[in-house]
Amino acid sequence: MLLRVLGSAAGGGSPQWNCGCPVCVAVRSRAGLARTQSSVAVSADRRRWFLINASPDLRAQFEAFPGLHPHDDRTTPLEAVLLTDAELDHTLGLLLLREARALRLYATPAVRKTLSDGSGILRTLERYCPVEWRAVIPGTCLALADGLSCRAFDVPTTKRDRFGAGADHGRVVGYRLTDERSGGTLVYLPAVQALTAAVRGEIEGCACLLIDGTCWHDDELVRLGLAGRTAREMGHLPIDGPDGSLAQLPSLGVRRTVFVHMNNTNPVLLEDAPERRTVEESGMEVAMDGLEVQV
Repeated sequence: MLLRVLGSAAGGGSPQWNCGCPVCVAVRSRAGLARTQSSVAVSADRRRWFLINASPDLRAQFEAFPGLHPHDDRTTPLEAVLLTDAELDHTLGLLLLREARALRLYATPAVRKTLSDGSGILRTLERYCPVEWRAVIPGTCLALADGLSCRAFDVPTTKRDRFGAGADHGRVVGYRLTDERSGGTLVYLPAVQALTAAVRGEIEGCACLLIDGTCWHDDELVRLGLAGRTAREMGHLPIDGPDGSLAQLPSLGVRRTVFVHMNNTNPVLLEDAPERRTVEESGMEVAMDGLEVQV
């Protein structure tokens, strides 16, 4: 199984268009790599690809990855899209797929309801192309293709529901993907508020974990005067701190851990930042666009 990180930043990308924080200034001056918004592609055979989340930067991400380039007569290697939630930075790219002959979409009932009755993205997309919805039920195994399966798991969150979906179960999920031939497993978890016992159980023992790295400090955005809420209040576990992800993850027996979905304010985006060195000295990694993981 091969996973390609198409976009490694949180919503807005890095640098964010309207932000002059120290990290965005440094990235604009080429002191750090620019990053597009969070999304990955997974394949068991390098021919059929499954997109997890469809970011607003989808077109540029597809062009940067030859594995997703179209064949003749507009056929493409894209088999389907899986969604972890209904956030705009994970779903606006669906509208860029409207030229498809048909689109297979995996999402929980809660996410589907938000896309239909809240943001309206699904209703708009259906005006352009047929959409085949496949229900994602946390805890139930899904066969995606020969040799590739996945199981979604619920990720509890108290993050504000902007569109009033009316459901907590299934609002946010992670995916545990398995290569049936090699037995290799990886977990994709771009948004997690707390490592509950259930979430830890899904992570334990996987070959590779790609996990929420939105903020370094819990009060990062508050310190910068950019928001009035902490990372946890926005649905994200910070990396640093006595109960942050950096402190909790080593006990889970994961072979390789990669932080994804970094906010534009997070200093780990800069290669020479002490926070980046702390991550790397712990044996973990910070994703960049184009990173490939094979298990």
